Amino acid sequence: MSELTHVTLNAAGKAVDLPVLHPTLGQPCIEIARLPKETGCFTYDPGFGATASCKSAITYIDGDAGVLLYRGYPIEQLAEHSSFLEVAYLLMNGELPTREQFARFEHEVTHHSMMHEAFRTFLYGFRHDAHPMAMLTGMLGSLASFYHNDLNIEDPEQRRLAAIRLIAKVPTIAAACHRYSIGWPIRYPRNNLEYTTRFLHMMKEVPSEPLELNPVAAKAMDLLFILHADHEQNASTSTVRLVGSTGANPYVSVAAGVAALWGPAHGGANEAVLKMLEEIGRPENVGSAVARAKDKESGFRLMGFGHRVYKNFDPRAKIIREMCHKVLAELGVDDPLLEVAMRLEEAALKDEYFIQRKLYPNVDFYSGIIYKALGIPTEMFTVMFAIARTAGWVSHWLEQQEDPENRIGRPRQIYTGAGRRDFVPMPQR
Repeated sequence: MSELTHVTLNAAGKAVDLPVLHPTLGQPCIEIARLPKETGCFTYDPGFGATASCKSAITYIDGDAGVLLYRGYPIEQLAEHSSFLEVAYLLMNGELPTREQFARFEHEVTHHSMMHEAFRTFLYGFRHDAHPMAMLTGMLGSLASFYHNDLNIEDPEQRRLAAIRLIAKVPTIAAACHRYSIGWPIRYPRNNLEYTTRFLHMMKEVPSEPLELNPVAAKAMDLLFILHADHEQNASTSTVRLVGSTGANPYVSVAAGVAALWGPAHGGANEAVLKMLEEIGRPENVGSAVARAKDKESGFRLMGFGHRVYKNFDPRAKIIREMCHKVLAELGVDDPLLEVAMRLEEAALKDEYFIQRKLYPNVDFYSGIIYKALGIPTEMFTVMFAIARTAGWVSHWLEQQEDPENRIGRPRQIYTGAGRRDFVPMPQR
């Protein structure tokens, strides 16, 4: 059977020949850019679930088969053999680094991790109880004011340096936001530590004593960062690209991505998992919670199960499940909510209702449990996601700037308001 190259659409009494584009992997795509001009019609696709907004060589997802590839490499292999910083290099550059290339990249990231001291003044302007995502959004947007002499996005080196700065500084800023919110002094990054360990020290270390960090904590955090580094054209990545399409600088583009990530339907899902576990309360309540979840009239919903893209098991969940159980065993955390989570996982994996609907625990379910076990406050969960996803965001922004087909994003709409009408003066209304 020959490969489909064109489809014909009959619209407004006219036959329009539309080309079919074939990606390296995945489903073919009908190119419809000429449709409005030739037929006077455009397409309607709520949520853009059937529309490709760009061409990208960064990440590939097959939701039916449960496949996730970064630059062609299976997530399972990267999770087992790589590190987050190496994955960040891969996403940005398209290839795995040599030993020398990685050493240079790591050196650059390490030596760009400091914040300008004026950031303290800016940070202290927030209320002490502000949500860390609110602070992170504002702080990242303000980065453009500190590097206004290096914002020529026509210069490839300035673009690359901006990407390095963001990967380097987001953990520093995130840790500072957390420490400010709890009244702790801000810690400077330690250049003798690798990326994830450095971040955990900035989060947790106090001046009065050195931090004794269990190696499994840094390993678990690094793995979570790898799994969250990119996920194709999700809401926040699409936001970064939409803002970037206007010619906006990468700092405000990424700040917009952080704002999009904050939503409970996106990056806030793992925070919602912990709230659900708190609502269930005790292990013995899991059975009734599962029953309520199956009752559509109850209004109760199990968070952290199923996925919009993955119609089978989330491949990231398979990886992180093993790490989750390892962390709980290694740290010996005594927390009734974690017991609730494990009991809920066991019940859902055995219940025919969830099995038939393929409502398996997803990466948000396990990541929330791990963050809690590591002592990360619930309000910081989405911030953890943002640190990891920054690598993907800057990679997409860099790719977009080099795309010859890049143009300002301008979705259409179906207008459903009032028809044309004339203004009526107030006394006559």
